[in-house]
Amino acid sequence: MRRKIWLLVLIWAPLLLAQPPRYACVEGRSIRGGDGEEILLRGTNLGNWLNPEGYMFHFKTVNSFRLIDQVLKELVGADAANAFWHSFRDRYVTRADIHYLKGLGFNHVRVPFNFRLFMVEDHPEIWLEEGFRRLDDVIGWCEAEGLYVILDLHAAPGGQTGDNIDDSWGYPWLLTDSTAQRTTIRLWRKIAERYAGRTTVLGYDLLNEPIPHFFPDKEMLNANLEPLYKRLVQAVREVDPHHIIFLGGAQWDTNFDVFGPPFAVNLAYSFHKYWMPTEQKEIQAYLDFRDKYHVPIWLGESGENTDEWINGFRMLLEQHNIGWSFWPYKKMDSSRGIVSFARPAEWEEIVAYAEGPRRTFEEIRKARPAPEVVQRALAGLLENIPFDRCTPNPGYLKALGVE
Repeated sequence: MRRKIWLLVLIWAPLLLAQPPRYACVEGRSIRGGDGEEILLRGTNLGNWLNPEGYMFHFKTVNSFRLIDQVLKELVGADAANAFWHSFRDRYVTRADIHYLKGLGFNHVRVPFNFRLFMVEDHPEIWLEEGFRRLDDVIGWCEAEGLYVILDLHAAPGGQTGDNIDDSWGYPWLLTDSTAQRTTIRLWRKIAERYAGRTTVLGYDLLNEPIPHFFPDKEMLNANLEPLYKRLVQAVREVDPHHIIFLGGAQWDTNFDVFGPPFAVNLAYSFHKYWMPTEQKEIQAYLDFRDKYHVPIWLGESGENTDEWINGFRMLLEQHNIGWSFWPYKKMDSSRGIVSFARPAEWEEIVAYAEGPRRTFEEIRKARPAPEVVQRALAGLLENIPFDRCTPNPGYLKALGVE
């Protein structure tokens, strides 16, 4: 009997070991995990980590990564600013944060990132390892904890939004510039090739919030969006046939009228909604789209509101079997996130400098705070951002149903 058992083990073990990895996938209006079970996505955005935004630092006019970076370089020089950002990324999201999110009951995180961590803007043929290393880290942590990851190109070459959130130059040049489009296609192909075998990656969110409503030529830009998506999807599929691809609508991911029928398999559609009544009429267009084309829809972002509003919107989404990822996970001195960290002492000196007149070198020299003040403020920020220095926001957690 024992000999027969061992013979069976010897026969079947190689076959079992050779089983292909199981990826999350689209099935009709549902997303199914690698185990074949339907998933209601419930998660959060790791905002401000790989694409810092000014309002997260309590800046107003200095509202994108390159503008914040310019302020830091004026204050401490390029080398010290680069060292600061390296430490910031080391501390802002770590394995401890991912472990905490898993313990709360989330099943995925959305990871917004800036293309500038992956390539040199003026020489896009030069790859940078920094961005890939950071994605390697978070994917590895999530794999160990059992969380899915959705990779989100928040700031694309050329800019898909033309506002602070995409760290661009004031216009969505990506939608009209062939060089920016080729660079973005090349970037997504590189990312997909690197993570094609990682089943922890649930999918790729190709472009965050393209084309705001306020550009007078938005209809022309809108007409260019789906053709660009088709080229991006084709490039991804050349190296990765498995992962789900998320397509966000125009006008900050709100307008699905730009889409025709699904043009590829394993597509899902992402919408964002902020600051509106938590009523079904506000999401009806997305429900209609889901029913018409029999595809999944997912709320990639929402939040920045009261706990009561968060709770009401979450419940509305779940009532209609819509998965969600609220924004953001972590903020400075704010209850509008899962956790908060303290504002450093003397931080207002940094804010005052950033928001003050800096049009000439003379103005920069006159306005710059004392070096020791700058050093203490930046060191204090780095001390305050790690997970063990953060404080959970009970009201926000209750609103998300994970208290």
